[in-house]
Amino acid sequence: MKFINHRNVLCTFYSPFVCTVVMLFSVLFVSSTYSKTKKNKANVLKSDSTKVVITKEIIIDGKYSIGGIERMPDVKNGIIYAGKKSEVIQLEKINADMSTNNARQIFAKVPGMSVWESDGSGIQVGVAARGLSPNRSWEFNVRQNGYDISSEAFGYPEAYYTPPMEALERIEVVRGAASLQYGTQFGGLLNYQIKKGATDRTMSFETQQTVGSYGLFNSYNAIGGTYKDVSYYAYLHHRSADGWRDNSRYSVLTGYMSAHYKISHDITIGADYTSMDYQSQQAGGLTDVKFSENPQQSFRERNWFGTPWNVASLYLNYTITPTIQLRVTAFGTFAERNSVGFTQAITTKDTINHTTHEYNTRQVDRDTYENYGVEARTSIQYDLFGNTSTLAGGIRVYKGNTERNQLGVGTTGDEFDLSLTNPTYGRMLKFSTMNYALFAENIFFITKNLKIVPGVRFDNVHNTIEGYINSTPTGQLTPASRDRNIFLYGIGSEYQLTEKTNLYGNYSRSYRPVTYSELTPSATTEIIDPNLTDASGYNIDFGYRGAIDDYLNFDIGVFSLRYNNRIGTITQNNTPFKTNIGDSESKGIESYIEVSPLKFISDRTDIGVLNIFASNSFIDAEYKEWNNPAIADDPTKSIAGKQVENSPDFIHRFGATYSYSGFSATMQVSSVGEVFTDAANTEAANAAATSGKLPGYSVMDLTLSYILNERYTFKAGVNNLTDELYATRRAGGYPGPGILPASGRTMYLTIGINY
Repeated sequence: MKFINHRNVLCTFYSPFVCTVVMLFSVLFVSSTYSKTKKNKANVLKSDSTKVVITKEIIIDGKYSIGGIERMPDVKNGIIYAGKKSEVIQLEKINADMSTNNARQIFAKVPGMSVWESDGSGIQVGVAARGLSPNRSWEFNVRQNGYDISSEAFGYPEAYYTPPMEALERIEVVRGAASLQYGTQFGGLLNYQIKKGATDRTMSFETQQTVGSYGLFNSYNAIGGTYKDVSYYAYLHHRSADGWRDNSRYSVLTGYMSAHYKISHDITIGADYTSMDYQSQQAGGLTDVKFSENPQQSFRERNWFGTPWNVASLYLNYTITPTIQLRVTAFGTFAERNSVGFTQAITTKDTINHTTHEYNTRQVDRDTYENYGVEARTSIQYDLFGNTSTLAGGIRVYKGNTERNQLGVGTTGDEFDLSLTNPTYGRMLKFSTMNYALFAENIFFITKNLKIVPGVRFDNVHNTIEGYINSTPTGQLTPASRDRNIFLYGIGSEYQLTEKTNLYGNYSRSYRPVTYSELTPSATTEIIDPNLTDASGYNIDFGYRGAIDDYLNFDIGVFSLRYNNRIGTITQNNTPFKTNIGDSESKGIESYIEVSPLKFISDRTDIGVLNIFASNSFIDAEYKEWNNPAIADDPTKSIAGKQVENSPDFIHRFGATYSYSGFSATMQVSSVGEVFTDAANTEAANAAATSGKLPGYSVMDLTLSYILNERYTFKAGVNNLTDELYATRRAGGYPGPGILPASGRTMYLTIGINY
């Protein structure tokens, strides 16, 4: 039997899945037997009112709500989720550090979610799944309230903005099968859903104030409510700190407002607006030696980053008939990406004269984004062969504009100053994208318990580029445009075994467009392949999920992800040549099980509630083909068979939460395998520390909370309890080349009030 590899994993690819399934079915058998016993016991005791405890499961939007994790419903807002692997994180039901958007805690129960932890501020959450890169979550289609919030969905899909977790009602994660509804991604959908105003009062007020290590101060304040037919919600959020590392202070301010008006029983309109601005000092990378000596040190004190971000939306919900619903959303993004700093290799000192300590001039890079879009989605229920089927589809029109100004000569100062000493940027480019899309899926009931969900999507994409890559005549680019038509298809299935358990499976085609950076030469000598094509491939899921009463929640599955036409740079005729270099494949196991053992053995509530979860993922991600003509005659130089960079062999997270009479305590452990940081699987770090293996690590977190009179909240926690020394990434450029340490031990205290 094939081992996951060659890379120190002490189990075969299939044996963990077999063991987990055996364990699960054992639990199911015992719980099923116990359920019958409990029913008989309830019948005996029902005459004694002092011994009968009536419980009711609360399901907000999805299915099987236990331990803060749900699944998406079959259809929601004109979108079909049946047959797809999904997780919904209910933020109010998990015990985690919300004050710094601690992603390893918040996403702990989503199996296989890798996290880049190089930014202790929590301003930019970087997550990925199934062996993909977590770089600013760019392999996900990242949305807020269902609409785009990334830089540019097609040309530069990086998420520089993440809402504060205190503001969220839930986070929706749908794996690669989301491509038919959302288009451009391999990872799937990541949607941040903001809270709504209370429906039972005119006004409510919430405030949470947090202080913590290294000068952390976090303030979240919100109001919301409903007056007649108008519902509203607004918040103001501030977070600042000196940072765990030297030269890593930051300050972020975010504001949000939304209003919804119910015109009639069938029609609702709404609008929301978000504005964020921040300044973040970038400590830069370290060599491996310096990292081992002291990971908190920094040799860059003049590097800064800031991204003023504005997103807005308007929507209309119209229930045309009881079986036909329409939702139209218009949205826009108006944002910037600004950086200034000295970004040479960490082995180069940031001084010209070591006696006078005169500084180098800094590089200034600035992007501006103006994106607009409209999505119209409808769902129609109809009878077919005696069953109710559902057709869901829609259209999308999207316009993206990006202006990129790079290599500007900045000042020799040390503050966040974007002014230039030379009025001309070294590189100035303009990009635009026009996208039209049509998509549709249908739920067919083959039998009462079996659903088949086929779907299709068609995208027309038009890109343009103009400008120069340096200010000399040879650097001028001939204005160019590209057109392509992209057709995706897929099919899903779901079989209901019991009221709350089902088997699911899905096959969906995916694609990732060529990004702006890949269309742009990095130097005047670099040649771009005129036949450069978008990446394409597919996602396959198969699993078993569900819940048993209110004491067991599970989702166990296998997956395969094919990623064709990956883009890279090779040397051809002594000239850099950017082309599609090869294909990769990821396959593995994703397993989540949460059990409440005290509920399993007793109906008593005076002993508290104990929840224990295990979220496990085994990933085998490797390159399958290597299309480099320069080494066609030397297979020893091929990367075929190499591990995909930034992809760990395993991601395991375990935790336990005990709750009693308003008190709650959570202990969580995250264990992640080693990763290579380049496709060649370089073991030892180079001099600049931009490549080389990063070892695996384990991190422990403790969170305590107490709710008094359902109004006052007290929370305290210790992140990285054992002060583990580790890193999750290396940088090749900004925010500073080298190894980027994760934060060590930090503590925080939160006091909250709800009126």
